[in-house]
Amino acid sequence: MDYARPSRTALRVAMRRAAHQLYDAPPLVFEDPMAVAILGPHAAEIERTPGRDPANKPRPFSIGLRAFLVARSRYAEDLLAQAVPRGVTQYVLLGAGLDTFAHRNPYPSLRVFEVDHPATQLWKRGLLSNSHLAAPPNLTYAPVDFERQSLAEQLRLAGFDASAPTFFAWLGVVPYLTREAFRATVAFIASQPPGSGLVFDYAQPRETLSAREQLAFDSLAARVHLAGEAFQLFFTSAQVAAELPNFCDLEDLGSAEINERYFANRRDDLRIIGSAGRIVSAWL
Repeated sequence: MDYARPSRTALRVAMRRAAHQLYDAPPLVFEDPMAVAILGPHAAEIERTPGRDPANKPRPFSIGLRAFLVARSRYAEDLLAQAVPRGVTQYVLLGAGLDTFAHRNPYPSLRVFEVDHPATQLWKRGLLSNSHLAAPPNLTYAPVDFERQSLAEQLRLAGFDASAPTFFAWLGVVPYLTREAFRATVAFIASQPPGSGLVFDYAQPRETLSAREQLAFDSLAARVHLAGEAFQLFFTSAQVAAELPNFCDLEDLGSAEINERYFANRRDDLRIIGSAGRIVSAWL
């Protein structure tokens, strides 16, 4: 990304979460009453984005991408809901973007740390201020320039307790990383105390996809490249498992499992198409 400006992909993800609130049939897969409000002036862009305007016929892959994005957020918060009664007291969002969980947090004792590049966090805080959305007391921003700063050190400076079980949500980040950055972050999470866990999504290699999916992948890859945030890291399921040797209880979900869990028997066309994206969770 251009480190002098906020992430454009973070905005696009937030717009799709907001579109889910406005356009998809109930029951919503991921209810976020703040998803539209946090966008501020960007909310007007939702109707101009393909796959969002109900007056035009949406493209299936656009709907499928929206389904994947809301499913991964729902899955992360479902896992967090299971982890808090088991003793998790900290929630770290790596690459938080415009996530609103901290403002909807139903767990009074849960501390939330949002980790992101300083430019993106400054932009987000400006949107929150303009929308008159106050920061909750149990939210801490941990700005990290990953090119120059240590995640562990910046979290420590933000008040992170390395002795407390923590759940890490790492959504929409891994495909943009180098392998070295990915492994460094996994190693840091693996150093946390027992009971800690993580969830992240990843993209499968282009050559594993069908011809039709490759066309959709190429279109998306071109758009994120133009935004200055190119894809560069891909895994198969076997490769992901090999990257997590210190974790247990891995759950690696593909489109069939996600559709069965979150999109079965819907009255609309919201579901994941293809096999490019997967979501994995693991525990210590």
